[in-house]
Amino acid sequence: MAKKERVSLWDLTALLNAADPKASLPERHLWLIRLLEWLRHAPVVAAPQSEAQVTATPTPVLRLKHLLGVLDRHPQHQANVSGVLRRIWSEVDNAALLADFGFAPRMDLWGELGRRMRARILPITPATTDLGELFALLFPQADDADWLLAIDDATLQRLRTYVAPERSDSVWRVPFLEAIVFLASAVRASAFSPALRLRMSPELLTDKPFRQIARLAEQISEHAHAPEDGGTTQGSTPASEAALLQEAQYLRALLDTCRRCADSVHNHLEAHGVSVDVVFEVDQLRERTHRIDALLNCVVSPEPAREITRVLADLVRTADERRSIRALLSRHYSLLARQVAERSAESGEHYITRDRESYLRMLRAAAGGGAILAGTTLMKFAVLALGLSAFWGGFWAGLNYAASFVIVQLLHFTVATKQPAMTAPAMAEKLTELNQDERIEGFVDEVVHLIRSQAAGIFGNVVMVVPLVLAVQLGAQAVFGAPLVGHKDAVHVLESITLLGPTVLFAAFTGVLLFASSLIAGWAENWFVWHRLDSAIAWNPRIVARLGAARSARWAAYWRANISGFASNISLGFMLGVIPVVAIFFGLPIEVRHVTLSTGQLAAAVGSEGFALMGQSAFWWCAAGIAATGALNLSVSFFLAFRVALRSRGIRLTDRSRIYRALRSRLWRQPLSFVWPKA
Repeated sequence: MAKKERVSLWDLTALLNAADPKASLPERHLWLIRLLEWLRHAPVVAAPQSEAQVTATPTPVLRLKHLLGVLDRHPQHQANVSGVLRRIWSEVDNAALLADFGFAPRMDLWGELGRRMRARILPITPATTDLGELFALLFPQADDADWLLAIDDATLQRLRTYVAPERSDSVWRVPFLEAIVFLASAVRASAFSPALRLRMSPELLTDKPFRQIARLAEQISEHAHAPEDGGTTQGSTPASEAALLQEAQYLRALLDTCRRCADSVHNHLEAHGVSVDVVFEVDQLRERTHRIDALLNCVVSPEPAREITRVLADLVRTADERRSIRALLSRHYSLLARQVAERSAESGEHYITRDRESYLRMLRAAAGGGAILAGTTLMKFAVLALGLSAFWGGFWAGLNYAASFVIVQLLHFTVATKQPAMTAPAMAEKLTELNQDERIEGFVDEVVHLIRSQAAGIFGNVVMVVPLVLAVQLGAQAVFGAPLVGHKDAVHVLESITLLGPTVLFAAFTGVLLFASSLIAGWAENWFVWHRLDSAIAWNPRIVARLGAARSARWAAYWRANISGFASNISLGFMLGVIPVVAIFFGLPIEVRHVTLSTGQLAAAVGSEGFALMGQSAFWWCAAGIAATGALNLSVSFFLAFRVALRSRGIRLTDRSRIYRALRSRLWRQPLSFVWPKA
């Protein structure tokens, strides 16, 4: 025998010698943890019959067979190991593992997030009678589920003689039946909570499935425990087993109805806003019903060992999932992301032009936005001239931006860089069915409309901001003898927005902020709808008494239509002003680069230095920087919003190559269609 195998056998011998049924509780649990570690990591010592067997059978299963063979040959080790395992079985709370493991004790997302963070940081003690707590130490790897399921029936029967209680004919069912009762009570309590009860379909609740499920679980438990004809609970008659099967079948039907009731909550959320806590509670309810199904299989199956192994494998996967913070957040925010994307899609449709009339309207709206942002540019220089501290300078700059964006919204103008994050969800809506060439062409049409709309927005902003800023500069020069933006500020502009500096990085970062403002807008509208504030404004007695019924109704409709715009504009303005200041506080030299504002600043520099500046390379490097800024503002915000929209809908771009091919063909055949609409 090789040296490595001799060491492995010695380790197993030492492990078996350490098995002591009289040891303390934590020592017995530690022994079991080490035994499972040996199964995972010790070399294979049992000689396989063939190479195919090695390939088909996981090595922990081969080690388990070797362990059972050793125990069969050594009665003393057999007695000690059996004594340890049976004592663990009798002293730990098995029902806690089956009923509670994998479920949050509090029905809210943030409580579960805190629990997972504590579990990742704080160590776990084996000195516990809660098998749910011990389980994470026994099976710390997701791969454990695979080898548990690979254990063959013969090995399971051999293992059962060591693990099961001595009175194993019906006593082993007790924790499973208790867990079913506990889970059914939790399902009923969750369904009766106002957050779910008021959002379930009344038609599905007609037969009161949640009331029945708890009563039936109690009946199944009592029936399984009841002695036959005054006898003991040892064994059961065919009649009692038939009754148990019938009750289990009825319970499964009730569980299916309960799941459909839980699904009806999602229909309500789609129409009336999303709460991640409600989504979390619905998922917990559904998972509990599936756990009851699995435990029922263990109780009524003619081969319970195989079903119990499946439950253990599911618990192993659950243990791995419970350690993941990312999985928790991504799962329960996917529905909220979908609502944000869908509400943004509704707004985004207004930013896409499909004919010449709407294109000209976009140009006029963008020109109006450029006129407002010309004033924003000059106000920024005024704020800088005050020489405020870093925070207050950033705050007033943010207020300047936010006020300007809100004015643009109130006047029904547009800012080009706000379009991509709003239009991306609308574009994602077109990707749901691309299995036909006509649909591919239809999507390409939408891309052309979008790019043309973006071009109109940028052109309208720039064509208005440049002459207005120049006019103010030249007018101030004529009236006061000096421009409003002086030489020092002009030099700073030429140094800051040039392509030779970090403009590309700052422009991409600004694209992220533009995307973030669209998320805030969608979240704010979802919050507004979830709390039914439009209905409160329209019908609240105090508001109606103050405003009157007609005005209250108008205000409700106005805020319902504009809450996302206000949230987006105000949040974007303050992010552009305050985030760079906060970043500098933490040692991150981050600034923002907005294409329209940067264009206005360059126009102010020309007004200060004269048109001769346009003959210098510094001017053209800044012009190139503005072009890069515009491209990155648009592309980064669109890309991020588009990805969120795709993932929230579960769309996979399997037809990517066909889309790219169709776009290249359209660009080759009709290049002007990307910037100017057909008649």
